[in-house]
Amino acid sequence: MESIMLVPPWLERLLQTPFFNVCRIHGDAARSECNMFCLDCNNNNNNNNNNGDAFCFYCRSSRHKDHQVIQIRRSSYHDVVRVVEIQKVLDISGVQTYVINSARVMFLNERPQPKSGKGVPHICEICGRSLLDPFRFCSLGCKLVGIKRNGDASFVLDGKNNEALTMEGISSRRSSISSRNHHHHHHQQEEEELHNEGSPQNIYTPPTLSNTRRRKGIPHRAPFGS
Repeated sequence: MESIMLVPPWLERLLQTPFFNVCRIHGDAARSECNMFCLDCNNNNNNNNNNGDAFCFYCRSSRHKDHQVIQIRRSSYHDVVRVVEIQKVLDISGVQTYVINSARVMFLNERPQPKSGKGVPHICEICGRSLLDPFRFCSLGCKLVGIKRNGDASFVLDGKNNEALTMEGISSRRSSISSRNHHHHHHQQEEEELHNEGSPQNIYTPPTLSNTRRRKGIPHRAPFGS
């Protein structure tokens, strides 16, 4: 029972909601993909109306104008949410963040991956996915499982959490960069994945140094035969 109090009622609906379907009302419009989620319409345990479903940009203007709404985005066919949006309503501490298309985001649910190799310094406590930084979970969904299993984390914001979230992300990224030389293989693998998911400008690629130099001088000819 204690773990239930640590999770807002709308979170599990968010993680189970299918996004990016075409809106049934505005299917012919330019921005008809359903990538919006209303927290107010899902903030009770007995909500069975259609307002709790994902909806499009136009539905927001007509049915959720004064409601608290978050927008879901896509990265390599997986749903993500921007940190600047979700940290206003959830304590997201312990969840790995990524920079994709110049925005810091986190994944809603666990993503399948090959088995982590030996010597990986950081892995998700729930699914075992390799992580870039010393976080506990790879996604909001894995943190939810961890709360229900152990009860040693929470999604409920307190007065200090909101201020500390940004600094936690920055410091963790700095620590990751400083330890990159010690775990080069693992980080290179993870960064290649992010390169495919996001913009190439977000991934630092060391310049290739050339060892060949053009030498100038007087050519030496072989001696003439006698």
